[in-house]
Amino acid sequence: MQSIDDKIIAKIKKAKKGTLYFAEDFLSYGTAKAVAKALERLEKKDVIERISRGIYSRIDVDPIIGPLRPSTEAIAEAIRRRDKARIMLTGAASLNALGLSTQIPINVVYLTDGAARKIDLGKRKILFKKASPKNLSAIGEISGLVIQALKEIGKNKATEQEIQLILKHLESEEPHRLEHDIRLAPEWIRIIMRKALKSR
Repeated sequence: MQSIDDKIIAKIKKAKKGTLYFAEDFLSYGTAKAVAKALERLEKKDVIERISRGIYSRIDVDPIIGPLRPSTEAIAEAIRRRDKARIMLTGAASLNALGLSTQIPINVVYLTDGAARKIDLGKRKILFKKASPKNLSAIGEISGLVIQALKEIGKNKATEQEIQLILKHLESEEPHRLEHDIRLAPEWIRIIMRKALKSR
């Protein structure tokens, strides 16, 4: 009979390296306690790596760069899928994502309609903050990010260069998504975003 360890290894090896797993993905193989013990054993044997509490992966290794650890975006997306929640990148990370800042924040903050939680990644952290549905109603990936980035910059504080870069990004957003999301933004942000519609 296959042990829990063997069943977990078989499942992990079917997926490509770098895939993220949660402890509960293996609950069909045994009790939560038995699964936790099996994952602990496999971690000690270097079969899998513990990314954070309850999150594991079989890390891919690049011959030059070395271990390819999952990005904060990949971890956040895996949690979003598991919780069937909506998430929205905010703060300094939204500026970085749009190229408005070169600073990579240590703590990446997402708004969510799922559970509020903190994912500890050693030196880095992912924070999920509970938000009202309105703050998560954006349907455009770029326009939603732009709203958060401008909120982070602050009212009347965006430079002409930053506004031009934002408008350049918004050129890639689908018009109906942009129009929808403009309605969700504070008026001072709408004024900036409407320029992207005029230039079409």
